[in-house]
This record gives sequence, structure tokens and C-alpha cells, in this order.
Amino acid sequence: MNELDPDLLFALRRVFDPELGLNVVDLGLVYEARREGDVAHVAITTTTPACPLHETLTENARAAIEAAVPGIREVRVVRAFEPPWTPERMSDEAKQQLGWQKGTDR
Repeated sequence: MNELDPDLLFALRRVFDPELGLNVVDLGLVYEARREGDVAHVAITTTTPACPLHETLTENARAAIEAAVPGIREVRVVRAFEPPWTPERMSDEAKQQLGWQKGTDR
């Protein structure tokens, strides 16, 4: 899972992790974002397997794509567990916003 459609990613940048206040793209939570005709397929993960916000992120991802990407009739969002999320997946911008220095773990 590594297809990342730029239009879908643009829409997903409007979906924020409520606890961290950062978008799911910069957090590295989006594992797949692709189109198949008029259907969008998205695979997202959470920062921890037991995260209670998965349903919220799923619904917000669906709504963001439906609102921002013309021609999408259906959005299918699944939760991905592999590979496990690590802070290395975050963008440099996200690390900076969290006050993390590049290359260090918290």
C-alpha cells in the first residue's frame, strides 16, 4: 500500500488528529490514497493500535474527500496496521510543530 493520489492527499490535509492538532498526511498516517474510477480508496493508521479516534479519523477522511475531490462517488477507508506507525513517518514540518528535533525519538 503506497499509492498516493495528490488530489486525495490535498483533501486529507484537512483531516486533523484531534489530540495532536496536526493533519493526518503530515503525521504519516496515510498509507494509501488512490482512485479507481469514481471510488477513492484510503488506508490510514493511528499512532497507537488502541487509538480511540480511528472512527473519527475515518469519518473525517471520508467527508474531506467527498467535499474536495470532484467525481468521487464513494470513499472507502480502511485501517492499516502494517507497517506499524513510527515517528519517522512524520514530515519534518510535523516534527517541528511538535517541537521535536529531526532524527530524535520521543
